[in-house]
Amino acid sequence: MNVVMKNAKTSKAPMSIASQASQPPIELQDGMWDRIARKAYELWDARGRRDGHALQDWLDSEAAVMDEIHEARE
Repeated sequence: MNVVMKNAKTSKAPMSIASQASQPPIELQDGMWDRIARKAYELWDARGRRDGHALQDWLDSEAAVMDEIHEARE
C-alpha cells in the first residue's frame, strides 16, 4: 500500500508506509509523555474502563495537555 504525500516543494511522489515509519518521531518536552498518558488513563477510567478507544483517548489527552500548557503561558 502506498500513501501519497503532498508537499508544495515536492511532486506527488508516493511514499511507502515503511519509509514513513523510519522518519524520526516528534520529540516531546520533558514530562509531556507522562502527562498525556496520565490524562488518557483518566479518560479511560471516566468512561468505565471500556476498551476500544485508546487512540481517541490519547488524541483527546494531547489536546487537553496542550490547552493546559497554552493557558499557563498566558
